[in-house]
Amino acid sequence: MIDHKTLNPRIDATVEKLNSLFGAAPEVAVVLGSGWAGAVSHVEDAQQLSYAELPAFPQPKVEGHVSEIVVGRIGAQRVVMLRGRAHTYESGDCTGMAGALRSLKRWGVKALLQTNASGSLRTHMPPGSLMLISDHINAPQRSPLVGEPGSERFVDMSSAYDVELRSLAKQIAKANNQIVGEGVYVWALGPQFETPAEIRMFAAWGADAVGMSTVPETILARHAGLRVMGLALMTNMAAGLSAEALTHALTLQQAQASGERAAAFLARVVAGLAELPSLRA
Repeated sequence: MIDHKTLNPRIDATVEKLNSLFGAAPEVAVVLGSGWAGAVSHVEDAQQLSYAELPAFPQPKVEGHVSEIVVGRIGAQRVVMLRGRAHTYESGDCTGMAGALRSLKRWGVKALLQTNASGSLRTHMPPGSLMLISDHINAPQRSPLVGEPGSERFVDMSSAYDVELRSLAKQIAKANNQIVGEGVYVWALGPQFETPAEIRMFAAWGADAVGMSTVPETILARHAGLRVMGLALMTNMAAGLSAEALTHALTLQQAQASGERAAAFLARVVAGLAELPSLRA
């Protein structure tokens, strides 16, 4: 549960720091999951700042994540990239990204692009595939909004993943002959990988990919009023769908192998957002 008495002053201090160092906020923020770090190389006029300098930001402690923001532009689109996120499995707390996301919204960011590494539940999306998230399933049924005051906590999640942003991403994929799937992401708490029986259950529910992040951030982002798009990079077939044993090292290895292509597509999407009038309104 969020302690607003301590979080709100930290958000104030974070926004003040962001304004003083970078000026007006970019319209777009990107959370870089495992395998997506290469997108930073596409940022021009890049400026870095450690999460340690931002009082409302978390300090992720997972291998493969770097705790810093990168502010710059891709094409004509200004962007802030977050290298690292807080996972619920680190502490059991699903509110870990609340301060960061609320700070970004208060600063003036309008859209959040989330990326992650996922396990595929579908044979037509083997490791290395990309998937736009059309919807999600909150398997643990945990919410970072528990304890929030007021009627705003009853957030409409019927269109959690923005239709216009997804449409733009699909247009960019088609124009670049990039195969990008679309499907439902299911959040599993972790840190252990899922059992084959759990994967069969998730598939029966209609899930296409599984992972240990993204859903709490989407809930927080929608509560804050941010538009959300999600991109998943398949790093493995989910438990029971291949003979390969699942390890964190394996997912990082596959993420790195496919990361350059994923990062290039993400950069094209970010650049394309400069042409979206609704982000300038």
